[in-house]
Amino acid sequence: MNAQILLIEDDQLIYEMIKERFIQWSFNVIRPDDFQKVMPDFIEQKPQLVIIDIQLPSYDGFHWCREIRHISKVPIIFLSSRDHPMDMIMAMQMGADDFVQKPFNMDVLLAKVQALLRRTYDYREEKLDISNWNGAIIDFAKSEVKKQDRSIELTKNELFILRILLKSVDTIVSRDELMRQLWDDERFVNDNTLSVNVNRLRLKLEEIGLQEVILTKKGLGYMAITKEG
Repeated sequence: MNAQILLIEDDQLIYEMIKERFIQWSFNVIRPDDFQKVMPDFIEQKPQLVIIDIQLPSYDGFHWCREIRHISKVPIIFLSSRDHPMDMIMAMQMGADDFVQKPFNMDVLLAKVQALLRRTYDYREEKLDISNWNGAIIDFAKSEVKKQDRSIELTKNELFILRILLKSVDTIVSRDELMRQLWDDERFVNDNTLSVNVNRLRLKLEEIGLQEVILTKKGLGYMAITKEG
């Protein structure tokens, strides 16, 4: 698909390298005119995907991820030379969809971008027999889960994980199977990324009273369960 990608990256060489390669796949890569004023460019350009470096002039990538998430669910990928696990965890908790570490393989980055765009914009919702789960109404079209007077919004990844688990409710789904369905090819997946997304989904479900409805089966995978009553 033709897509507009906002690359929030101050390294000119990396920007030009990504732009040159992505053009071959009909992607239009742009970057902010002023790294102190990223949001006006985001609002004006309306990108289909955002790639953010952590270390930036004035404000870091975490700041811009928070600002974007206040107004948009656009897919976000972090691209950074920082390799501490906490950086990845912070990025995912702020709503990022993936994390790529520098130095990176261009083919890996391209595959992640293509898979994320496909999941976000090309995917056609499948009908599920389950629309009421443990007293909660799941609106897949709106990425929303409601229970009584409380509701939560899910990211694309969280919704996709929940959908996969509910297709096999009360049955264990392996981590490998989840990763294959989420990212098309498990070679491009960091194992920690799946854990962060599942944990974030659990925390959101707990906010509306759905405690312990997604279980971890050590060494096997995850299971969405139906509670009695």
